[in-house]
Formats: sequence, structure tokens, C-alpha cells
Amino acid sequence: MTRRWRCRQTKPTKSLEENENLQRSSELVRLAMFTELNSILNTSPESFTPGEFILLSDRQSDASFLIHHFLSFYLKARCKVCFVALVQSFSHYHAVSQRLGVSLTQAKEKGQLIFLEGLKESLSVFLPQEENAGHQAMSFLRDPAAGLRSLYEFVQSSVVESSGGGGASAEQWGPPVLLMDDVSVLLSLGVRVGAVLDFSHYCRTTVCSQLQGNVVMLVRCDGEAEEDDADDEGSEQLMRGLTHQSCLTLHVQGLPTGYCRDIHGQVEFCWKKRQSDGQHAPKKVFQFKVHDKGVSFFARGTSRAVL
Repeated sequence: MTRRWRCRQTKPTKSLEENENLQRSSELVRLAMFTELNSILNTSPESFTPGEFILLSDRQSDASFLIHHFLSFYLKARCKVCFVALVQSFSHYHAVSQRLGVSLTQAKEKGQLIFLEGLKESLSVFLPQEENAGHQAMSFLRDPAAGLRSLYEFVQSSVVESSGGGGASAEQWGPPVLLMDDVSVLLSLGVRVGAVLDFSHYCRTTVCSQLQGNVVMLVRCDGEAEEDDADDEGSEQLMRGLTHQSCLTLHVQGLPTGYCRDIHGQVEFCWKKRQSDGQHAPKKVFQFKVHDKGVSFFARGTSRAVL
């Protein structure tokens, strides 16, 4: 049987009626947010499978809403989250997370969230006056061909410290989680595909195997699947390599029939065969529509827009 992590929620303390109503309203919004997605994945913040490498990918579509989901999901599950954001800023993710009933600022203050803002940290590499302003996780930018050792050391120190526990007064968190918003950006910065795959392999070994945590990575492929454009060859090779390493893949793509106002695309869910039970779950494909505070999923051809 597959082992699942079960979160022990602490009982809330008494507060003013206004705060209770606000908390209840935020909880209803959160529950309505990705209930359908959690049902498809057969998971919840209170009970999920540890030790998984989850790959998110998109082609001619945008899978960013899945990153927002997993960020709020694992924070609600009281996991210690290390988020390597190579594309968007902290302000962007904080604004979206607030709609999901999660405060990234509070999570950082409590020590639950370690957020590496790649755009900002790059300044410490290229600007001499900012050289000592922070850690050297992005120092690979000086010599991309040398690999991603500095970035891995940052991830390793973040997740190992989170799992090592603290003093008696330190808050206890669940399994560590590593999130990366777009590893394909590393190719644009001059990092080799092999170096990125080595980095993901070491992260998977440390987080998933040794610490029984989870890894979620996003990779983008902008071109058509059948194209042989040299610019897209690296991203295609990277996606194939990461797919081989992953336990679960969620691939977001546009509709084969073209643009539709009421259907924004489709997601293909693919589970790898587990050695424990020897069974292989078939692929599932659902269409989706992104709302301001949620996403609707439905079987192909069942949307009201096509009925």
C-alpha cells in the first residue's frame, strides 16, 4: 500500500466574531478553489503521498495556475516549502496566493516558506555593490557551463535544515517540498540540458528519497511537438528527461480545435507505474477553464460551451 502523509491540524484559538467570519469565508473560497483538481489527483492537504516528483509542463498554453495550486496546497498541508522562483517575483505570487486564502508573508515570517527570487538575486551576481547582499545560489550565472552546484547547495541546505528540527519552541512542519516555477529558463541562461537534469536528479534524491518530501517543477515547451527547431530542441530534451524522472506528470496544452472563449485548454494526467502494486494507471485528460479565484475541470466534450 502507498504510504500517505496525514497532517495534524492544530485547533484554532478563540478570536473575535469578525475574524472568525473572515476565516470561515476564506476557507470556503479555498475549498471551492481546487476541489476538482484534488479529486482527480485523489489527494488533499490533510492526506497526500510523500516522496513524489511531480512534473508540470505546458505547450501553447500556461500551466502557471498549477504552480499556484501546489504552493497553496503544501503550505496548507503545513509542509516546509522551498520555492525557487526563476520567472515571477515574490509580489506576484503573494498577490495570487492571497486570493487562495494563503499569506506568503506570514509563511516566511513563521519560517515555513523559503523563497528564492531569482530575478532579484541575480543582481548580487552582476552588480558588485550587491555582491554581499545575499546568498550565492545564483552564482552559476557567472559561468553557466560549470553547472548548478551553487543552486543545489542552496536547496539542500534549505530542505535539510527544515527536516532537522529545531528547539522545543520551534514550530514543527511536515515533509519538505521543493517548488520551481520554470526550469527551462535555465537553458536560456546558458546552462546545459545535462546540468539541469543532474540538478533535478540530485534534488529528487535528497528531497524525495532521503527526506520523503516532494518536488514540483515546471518546464515549458513553446513550439509544436513535431517541430525540429534548434531553439526548441533543448527544451524538448529537458522535458523528456524530467518526464523520465517524475512520478506524476500534468501536461497543459491548448485545445486541438483552436481557441475557445469558455475552454482555456486541457490537462493530461499521467501516473507512472508503482513497483509496490505493479499497476499502471491510465492517462486521464480533462479540459479546464481558469476563473479569477479558481479553475473548473470537466471531461472532454462535457462543457456547456460545446453542449
